[in-house]
Amino acid sequence: MNFDEHAAKSLVLAPAGIPVPRGQICRTAKEAAQAVGAIGPAAIKAQVAAGKRGKAGGIKPADTPEEAERVAAAILGMSIGEYKVERVLVEEQANIAHEFYAAVLTDTEARKPLVLFSTQGGMDIEKVAAANPNAIRRQHVDLDVEPGAVDFVSMLAGLQLGDAQASVADILSRLYAAYRRRDAELLEINPLAQLADRRVVALDCKFVLDDAAAYRQEDIVRFGAPAPMTALEQRGAENGLKFIQVDGNVGVLANGAGLTMTTMDVIRHFGGRPANFLEIGGEAYTKSAAALDLVLSNPGVKSLIINFCGAFARTDVMAEGVVKAWQELKPAIPVFFSIHGTGEDEAIALVRARLGIEPYDLMEDAIQAAVRAAQ
Repeated sequence: MNFDEHAAKSLVLAPAGIPVPRGQICRTAKEAAQAVGAIGPAAIKAQVAAGKRGKAGGIKPADTPEEAERVAAAILGMSIGEYKVERVLVEEQANIAHEFYAAVLTDTEARKPLVLFSTQGGMDIEKVAAANPNAIRRQHVDLDVEPGAVDFVSMLAGLQLGDAQASVADILSRLYAAYRRRDAELLEINPLAQLADRRVVALDCKFVLDDAAAYRQEDIVRFGAPAPMTALEQRGAENGLKFIQVDGNVGVLANGAGLTMTTMDVIRHFGGRPANFLEIGGEAYTKSAAALDLVLSNPGVKSLIINFCGAFARTDVMAEGVVKAWQELKPAIPVFFSIHGTGEDEAIALVRARLGIEPYDLMEDAIQAAVRAAQ
């Protein structure tokens, strides 16, 4: 789950004791003008969970309320990435002396948190890493350790930070503590800036919450940035179905998220392109007509794989729902079944009798047939 900059700062950084600029969220150009009147010269910043906002024209300075109103009016309503800008952060301008980069992320290979720091902040960190890997300092932290500022001093050695070093080390320790407390996958400050008055302040923040830990972060989850949805994804949500549209031509219906993702992986393995994620396990099988119509409404779908594997759930009950939906909708695209587990004999007989389709003995064969049919 992603969070907009203002939420990341107010909910995560500031409570951790990391300095952030004064700012105010505004939904209209007039509110932005009033905010600049109260704050003074400010930066008007689009609030969307997307990168490259500045390059897209979503961050601009404003010295007066009149200028703020013009700038905010231009930014509000614009599209950045897949997001439409509906709010701006009006934040006091900073007199920057030096820009740094700081982050804590989950290193899945090492199975440890990884702290990053660079003196080349404010730039595309990926380009910095590619051009000069040594420009980024890295330090893994054991999960049973609670590092303090002193533990990051050696990480900063030789960077000639001068009077900023103590503040940076302190902020790194606080950033790590916030990463752990808020179950973050990524907590990034870019830039972390030393100002002309020598203070070190977080001028931007990217916060990604581990979805699996959302239940432990109930006080902030509601402030997460809603993920952009396609029209079909929105329709799926309205029907209580978890549907994710991707760029492919093989439609997928399966029971259980794990089996659905496996099906998508096998489609790719055989050179095909899955068109969606949509699982109809649990009670979702009762919405077979809505689910099937959703998949078939994607104009890119050229074939369909239906993959059922029953344990506690009976495959014949799931097949009954899909067969009924198929007979109602009467789609013309080729469909391929793979059915295994509890109730498979009854399910196979049902599909054979009512649709005249022979399910495949092996999932791999059904998927390869669907891939060929979509080409």
